[in-house]
Amino acid sequence: MRHVLHSADEATVHKITQHVTAPGVWLKAFVPPETLEPWLAPGWHLAGGSGYLMSAALPVAPTRAPGPIPAGYRLNTWTRDGVTRALVRTADGVFAARGQIAVTGHTAVVDQVETDQAHRRRGLGHLVMHRLTEAASEQGATAGVLGATTEGRALYERMGWRVLAPLTSAERGPDPAAT
Repeated sequence: MRHVLHSADEATVHKITQHVTAPGVWLKAFVPPETLEPWLAPGWHLAGGSGYLMSAALPVAPTRAPGPIPAGYRLNTWTRDGVTRALVRTADGVFAARGQIAVTGHTAVVDQVETDQAHRRRGLGHLVMHRLTEAASEQGATAGVLGATTEGRALYERMGWRVLAPLTSAERGPDPAAT
């Protein structure tokens, strides 16, 4: 389960985190980590590092268009149940990059964009994002939103996305950093 708070305050965060005791529950809020952390009840920890809520008008006008699919890779895209997915694999089928986008009216939500460490700096993230936003535009979306990591933010900004707000995540359960 995820709680996404479009506006967060100490009382709301404390109420949610105090009453949710099941492990694996997430809370996301548009505040910096140093604001959210003291509001969390015991048993909760910050998770996922710094994040950013970002947006762009679609179709995105990137600073550079993606080139051809790099040699040795193949890109597959498909849409099912309103979600378009893009998957890049090596010629021998090894995972390299992925992402997905869902269109909800005029807005499209980008999610789970990832490039495997061994395949970074080859334009695969750019390729995935271009294909996803192109598909969303074809489905009538005129605006896109996403939650970015610090690493992803650089890619998205080069592609014409802008930061709207900080995005901080917390999770209920043992803090992996404490073990």
